[in-house]
Amino acid sequence: MAEDVKVRYSDSDLQEFKEIIQNKIQQAEEDLELLKSSYENGAGNGTEDTSPTFKSFEEGTETMAKERNMQLAIRQEKFIRDLKNALIRIENKTYGVCRVTGKLIQKERLKLVPHATLSIEAKRKQ
Repeated sequence: MAEDVKVRYSDSDLQEFKEIIQNKIQQAEEDLELLKSSYENGAGNGTEDTSPTFKSFEEGTETMAKERNMQLAIRQEKFIRDLKNALIRIENKTYGVCRVTGKLIQKERLKLVPHATLSIEAKRKQ
């Protein structure tokens, strides 16, 4: 029987993926905190002594930066949620199984995208 036909990853493989995911969650949460603090605190770089034209331009740029950081924070929160769902699949021993084909997702793919639920072949068919 071929390697990619087995129904699930071994417990030792799952443990390895769990450590990868936990590290990614920790890093992602740190990144999220940085993003949140950047748009919650505001820059306030002291433009009181500069011309009104420059000040309004700078405020517009600051607003755009805040909005961009908020969008990044939303994406980061979804990424963290996807990673935590992957941990649940590890506990259920369903982690790494493609939800379309039922085959194992390649280890290399899971190491790059640990929250993946589709094999490359299923992803291409989308």
